[in-house]
Amino acid sequence: MKAKSGLTRFHNCYILRNSKIIKEDLWIRDGKIVNPEQVFYVEQVEADVTVNCENSLIAPGFIDIQNNGGWGVDFSYDSENVEEGVQKVAKALLAHGVTSFCPTMVTSDKEKYSKILPRIQKHQGSQLGASILGVHLEGPFISLAKKGAHKDEYIQNPEKFHHRDPGLVGLLASTTEKQVYYGIISDGIHTHPAALRIACRTNPDGLILVSDAVAAQGLADGNYRIGPQSVNVENGRAYITGTKVLCGSTTALDECVKTLKEATDCSLEYALETASLHPAKALGIDHIKGKLNFGHDADFVIIHPKLMKVLSTWIAGECVYKSS
Repeated sequence: MKAKSGLTRFHNCYILRNSKIIKEDLWIRDGKIVNPEQVFYVEQVEADVTVNCENSLIAPGFIDIQNNGGWGVDFSYDSENVEEGVQKVAKALLAHGVTSFCPTMVTSDKEKYSKILPRIQKHQGSQLGASILGVHLEGPFISLAKKGAHKDEYIQNPEKFHHRDPGLVGLLASTTEKQVYYGIISDGIHTHPAALRIACRTNPDGLILVSDAVAAQGLADGNYRIGPQSVNVENGRAYITGTKVLCGSTTALDECVKTLKEATDCSLEYALETASLHPAKALGIDHIKGKLNFGHDADFVIIHPKLMKVLSTWIAGECVYKSS
């Protein structure tokens, strides 16, 4: 009887590696992606388990760095059951190929920050939900002129935001030594297809797809919250109640990837990397996440290459979601 190798082999698949889609097996062990040459020529062992992917595409797991909540949970408002709420969203995100995310708080009063932030801890993902990488604070240092769903009284103005500063155009055209990253909500509502094409052409390496999802994500139209503001969702569009001011999205990150590709006619490789490699680089974790390179975490999504439908989601080499 052969000793177990601890290896799992994903066979009959295409994988996204180094910005190219190639026909190659993926080997994993102990939650990491391993080099098959080590397996074949040094260890000379076989896989304990072989998964037939039936010509599906394996891509790095999606990383959503701006997510306000979903499925009835608002991270900026629900201060009494923070842990339960975060866990509920983390679990639901698995169906959308999200393996890691940053729960996001919009501009809030100081009391909310002190109540909520200590209770959102970094956490390794599993079948219970996507990994929590940390918290994204959207505000309080934002523009009053472009405040969206943020309440005036909680916004703070940093010193030196000048009216002749170049703003978004300057960001896109930045030639600084360090890459500048920017988030875009590609939900078919927030950003016009022409704006998406301009962003892709002007600063393609800095583009990060974010869901900016609110509590209504995954639920029907109705009344919800985003921090101190009430929200009304009509036909999948989230507005500050009583206005036509958009306040977040009801679309998950996998749909944002699909919309980006359709709107810009970019490559499938690029569309997938804007939701995986780019956010990993922005967070400084691309040495362990956002790639299918040897030694990286085995966090990935198996998708239908034509329909771009999530078939299964894997964290640390464990299947945490499978479509029915």
